[in-house]
Amino acid sequence: MGLHPQALLAWPLLALAFPSVALGFLDETLEKATKSEGYCSRILRAQGTRREGYNEFSLRVEGDPEFYKPGNSYRVTLSAATPAYFRGFTLIALKEGKEGDKEEDHAGTFQIIDEEETQFMSNCPVAVTESTPRRRTRIQVFWTAPPAGTRCVILKASIVQKRIIYFQDEGSLTKKLCEQDSAFEGVTDKPILDCCACGTAKYRLTFYGNWSEKTHPKDFPRRTNHWSAIIGSSHSKNYILWEYGGYASEGVKQVAELGSPVKMEEEIRQQSDEVLTVIKAKAQWPAWQPVNVRAAPSAEFSVDRHRHLMSFLTMLGPSPDWNVGLSAEDLCTKDCGWVQKVVQDLIPWDAGTDSGVTYESPNKPTVPQEKIRPLTSLDHPQSPFYDPEGGSIKLVARVVIERIARKGEQCNIVPDNVDDIVADLAPEEKEEDDTPETCIYSNWSPWSACSSSTCEKGKRMRQRMLKAQLDLSVPCPDTQDFQPCMGPGCSDEDGSTCMMSEWITWSPCSVSCGMGTRSRERYVKQFPEDGSMCKVPTEETEKCIVNEECAPSSCLVTEWGEWDECSASCGMGMKKRYRMIKMTPADGSMCKTETTEAEKCMMPECHTIPCMLSPWSEWSDCSVTCGKGMRTRQRMLKSAAELGDCNEELEQVEKCMLPECPIDCELTEWSHWSECNKSCGKGHMIRTRMIKMEPQFGGAPCPETVQRKKCRIRKCLRNPSIEKRRWKEAREKRRSEQAKKDIDSEQYPGCKMRPWTAWSECTKLCGGGIQERFMIVKKRFKNTQFTSCKDKKEIRACNVHPC
Repeated sequence: MGLHPQALLAWPLLALAFPSVALGFLDETLEKATKSEGYCSRILRAQGTRREGYNEFSLRVEGDPEFYKPGNSYRVTLSAATPAYFRGFTLIALKEGKEGDKEEDHAGTFQIIDEEETQFMSNCPVAVTESTPRRRTRIQVFWTAPPAGTRCVILKASIVQKRIIYFQDEGSLTKKLCEQDSAFEGVTDKPILDCCACGTAKYRLTFYGNWSEKTHPKDFPRRTNHWSAIIGSSHSKNYILWEYGGYASEGVKQVAELGSPVKMEEEIRQQSDEVLTVIKAKAQWPAWQPVNVRAAPSAEFSVDRHRHLMSFLTMLGPSPDWNVGLSAEDLCTKDCGWVQKVVQDLIPWDAGTDSGVTYESPNKPTVPQEKIRPLTSLDHPQSPFYDPEGGSIKLVARVVIERIARKGEQCNIVPDNVDDIVADLAPEEKEEDDTPETCIYSNWSPWSACSSSTCEKGKRMRQRMLKAQLDLSVPCPDTQDFQPCMGPGCSDEDGSTCMMSEWITWSPCSVSCGMGTRSRERYVKQFPEDGSMCKVPTEETEKCIVNEECAPSSCLVTEWGEWDECSASCGMGMKKRYRMIKMTPADGSMCKTETTEAEKCMMPECHTIPCMLSPWSEWSDCSVTCGKGMRTRQRMLKSAAELGDCNEELEQVEKCMLPECPIDCELTEWSHWSECNKSCGKGHMIRTRMIKMEPQFGGAPCPETVQRKKCRIRKCLRNPSIEKRRWKEAREKRRSEQAKKDIDSEQYPGCKMRPWTAWSECTKLCGGGIQERFMIVKKRFKNTQFTSCKDKKEIRACNVHPC
């Protein structure tokens, strides 16, 4: 039985598709494999029904690169075009020309993004397959390229759809990537492909955050979690905002570390010839809320033949330098049309500018700067995404890009589906909103009830909360909105409606003691225009009780007055009404009748009226005058206290950095005075000290390190030879003592030092000069303080004999 060498991935799927056939196939074919062969090699020889020349399925590497950079990560997508689908799949990466029989035949490593969709094959862990067999149209994984020297790699996929297994040697399910030549290092591996589409297309980007305490509970920052403002653009292939394996620009760094889009927008606008639309959407505080409470942020942008790529990013905050986004997403199709819809699930990536490992790690700049890379679950044990088993990181967001219109003559002759055509014909809807982008609001609350319960015109109100004012120089619009209204059943446009007056006050009770009745009336202000009769009641009657006990010992009181307004504007409150004593009991006893009555009242639920807050104050001065400190800002609660507890934070604290604090020069203690440079007569002595810490950041400079003073031993004898011998003996004694000190100072705690260097030449030939020598750190042990393990320097006197 001949076996197709490229039937790489089909066997597990064949078993999925037709299990009864699979058993016979296994008996007939795989029994020929030796017991020493691994499961991956048996997959290579699996064979099933296949179909050539199709294009429903495709294997795509993000950005469609022709080359890979060793060690870089790439998003790999396996997808089916509508209305096609697939139930199962297998994905594997092989070195070019290899059969996959051996472990070293496989190239790079895959990383699971969504465990509900994908998993590693239990018997072939280098391959990725489906978690459960079901209908699907798309899966995604990350693939990390192999080390340098691997040369070309073949990514291969197989598909199970109904009862057909698809795989193809040079087709849409096979992707060849070759190692990028070192001569092109630093050049983007995005393909230089031209777009052949005509006219322009308009798209809407919608961002759905899924980062919350429920989905990512480890160390979740409850008070400060947010998504920064979205910033991006539609652009040409000549301009790349960011990419995996590239280095973050200053604009990307400021978004990644500070959540500030200002510098990024400045960089984008400097590329005006390569950019068509700047993409901007507001920040989200907190990071997640239900869609029925807060609409997902969105932005609209356009593309054309020259600028057919789109990129964006947003910071996951607080974090060291973590973001999500898309890089150079191509919206132009190979058929000279415009992509209808793109859906991408997002995991966070590291900008390579800060080395923090937790959400709120202190600033720790990465020096030198590292390349942009996706975060993994094995980065650091303290990471909030850490998983000791190396599982996938749960998705933190999803972005949906939908085409909403096409303009100008379109040159692709392949028609889209009906929904696509209808979407282009539908008029664009745009809600006018003059709110500046620097003002961050909550969603509007529902409209309140109308202030008029009759057909008199009243008004109703809705509110929203100002959550942040990013630029205090730009005023923010009102947080309240009013609209005219009338009571239920009243409308100026309804020709069959009666226009009624307000109710007149209740009449007095019909009795002065016991139970009676009272009434009130209203009248018709305008009869229906269609000539019909008014069926709305014009009179109301209700029972009333005055002085329940009609006895000589009872009080005579007035009727109850109207109820006061509810004590709360939302939620549960209290209301009261009053009456007065008209006459005390005839028998002279005390009046025991209540003159005040209270009952509970229920207003609309409080969550419909958000907290009303003042804008944030200016940031306070930094808590330190130099180095790292903290600063704060506050805001006031403006809404009434009766609204209940407001859970919004009223104070924020953030880190601040001022210029480094000055560090003064530090020196050792003075050495002992040297011996006199003369053995008789007048001479001088020298003492020295070493520099422990050079001055930094404007600190005090180092004072003198050598001092000398006069000395006189005794009068010189007339015989010079005796004096010369004594001088030589004293010099030898000093040298022996110094050598002993050198041996004792060879080792320092926490360090392994190299031997002392030879003494330098003396700075003077006579009259007292200086020599230096150095001891260099060879190895610094772990947990050693930097200041206790440094290069050493010694100074000594030399040529002290007179000139």
